[in-house]
Formats: sequence, C-alpha cells, structure tokens
Amino acid sequence: MFSKGTKPSEIHKQIAETYGEGAMSRSRVYQWCIWFGEGRTSLGDEPKSGRPKTSTNENRTRVDELIRCDRRMKIREIALKLEIPKSAVHEIVHDTLGYRKVSARWVPKMLMEDHKLQRVEISQRLLQRCQQDNGDDDTTHIGVGPGGDFQANNNLFDNLITGDETWVHLNTPETKRDSMTWKHPSFPVTKKFKVQRSAAKVMATVFWGAKGVILLDILPQGQCINAARYCSTLDRLKEAIRRKRPGLLRRGVVLQHDNATPHSANLTQQWLQRYGWEILPHSAHNPDLAPSDFHLFGPLKRHLGGMAFETEDDLISELRNWFDNLDVDFFRVGINSLLSRWQKCINLHEDYVEK
Repeated sequence: MFSKGTKPSEIHKQIAETYGEGAMSRSRVYQWCIWFGEGRTSLGDEPKSGRPKTSTNENRTRVDELIRCDRRMKIREIALKLEIPKSAVHEIVHDTLGYRKVSARWVPKMLMEDHKLQRVEISQRLLQRCQQDNGDDDTTHIGVGPGGDFQANNNLFDNLITGDETWVHLNTPETKRDSMTWKHPSFPVTKKFKVQRSAAKVMATVFWGAKGVILLDILPQGQCINAARYCSTLDRLKEAIRRKRPGLLRRGVVLQHDNATPHSANLTQQWLQRYGWEILPHSAHNPDLAPSDFHLFGPLKRHLGGMAFETEDDLISELRNWFDNLDVDFFRVGINSLLSRWQKCINLHEDYVEK
C-alpha cells in the first residue's frame, strides 16, 4: 500500500478493519512508512550486534585475581574496577569461577599449639580405652548405629556421668531461625520485634548419662559456684546416683566435667579421691567434646525460646518437665557421639569438630 502511494492514515485504517484494532498501532504504521521511504524493503528484523561478550578468559582471570587479593570485595567494586557490567561480574564469579560468599565459622577460642596437641592426645587415649574395653584393637569394630553414630558397648559409657553449668533466663527471646514460618505470596510480611533476654536468670547444673538426667541443681540467688559449693553439689549427685542408678557407685563412677576453677580446685580433687571417682580427661576450651555443650544445652535453649516466666519456680518446673519428657535415646545418642567426635578431632588435625 505504501508503494501504491496510500497515506499512512489510510493504511492504518485498512489494517484495523481487516485484522482488528489491536493489530498495529498508528505510530507503528507511521514508523514503517518512514523506513520504507528511506529505502527499506525487508519486513524481517535487522541483524543485531548485541552487547560485547564480557565473560572472556581475560576478564575471568582479572576477576579471579581481584578476589584472591581481597576475598571481601563486592560485585559492585569489581565491576567498577574492571569497568564491566555488574551482571557480567556476577556471572563470572558465580557461574564460571564457582565462588560463593560465606561467613566465617565461629569457634570458641583460638587454640594454641599445646591445646591442639592435648586435644588429639586425649582423643587418642580415650579411643584406645574404648577399644580395650571392647576387647578389640581396631576402631572399625566399635560399631555404627542406625543413625550413623558410633556405638560403644563398654564399661566407660555405662559408668559415664557428664555435667556442666549453664545460665537460664526467665525470658529467653526466640531466635530468628526458630521463628521462621511458611509464607504464601499472598500472605502479608510478618514482623518480629527485637527482644532482650531478661536480667533475671538462674544457674542450672545438670548431670546426666546415657539413661537420662540424674541431677538438676539450681544455684540459690546470692551464691556463687566455688569449690565448696561444687563439692556440695557432688554430694547431692552421689545420693541421686544411689537412688536412680543403683550399682553404679559400686562399679565406679566416671565423671566428665570441664576444667573450670571449682572443678579443678584441690578441695574438689580431694572429694573425688575420697569416693574413688574417676575423672575423664578433658582439655581446656573444648565445648565441642563436652556432651552438655554440643548436645544438651542447645536444644534446651531453643525449647525455652519465646517463653517468659513470672517466677524462678515456674522456670525450674519447666526445666524439670522438659528433661523428664526427653526420650532415653536422646541421652544415649549424646553420650555415644563422643566416639565419633574423638575420631573427628584426630582426623581434623586438631581443629574444632562440627556436627
């Protein structure tokens, strides 16, 4: 129609009558008429040059060098420095080079060389003792449970009592992770207000073994844990063992606790020697090898998250109910996992053990 000299307005009118109002807009018809007037004859798309390819070997090398020099450099900073688009940098970093940004893993303490060597030596000694109790010279014959954990059928774990102290607050805020919920696109965004832990708190000392909690001891307000107080707690533990684990005192208690000052004081050592209790070796700064720290206290704090108690008695009652309702397998897994953690400590060459 343009070659016949038809006006653009008439062309648009005829197209609309034939194909409908939405077939082509008036401005588009006028644009095509301009192109035809400039000599265009093709109705197909013109070849496009596209943007220059930025994920070249040279750019990959430059990006890799920048990241290796500064592992905290941001995508925006790399793009500005190399003068290439951020989308191209993102593709190079994630898809081509395979980098991903992660946070550093927090560890309890920077271990000195003597601490590292002590960790490995103690783990080796304890593993050897388990092998001897099983009458086996090979760790591969200790046994693996259904969940993949090592299992020990020996006197060490049958007689082992582990214990530690922890602060418990009357108001423990729920963690961000525990407050996560499923959200549909149509649901409104939920808000979570920042809440501080209450200043009111109690010190709980928990002693437990493969069959459950033996003693939950609460430190009275105004007192502190010193050697005399800890010995008094051990007296109550001995009576609790007599009631709940008959025969253990006769076989011999194996106690695992950390190297806190009340635990290692002369008065405490004299008490332990007087009753013939054996202390399981445990080097300093090793919460990853203490069952209370890596298995018990974490679930306890998560359970208390979001709860608020009016009085200490209400909090203590909740603690007792939680411990009483735990299945015996929970405690058995926590004690048996010591074997796998000792082995991992040796395999990791002195580094802290993760789950």
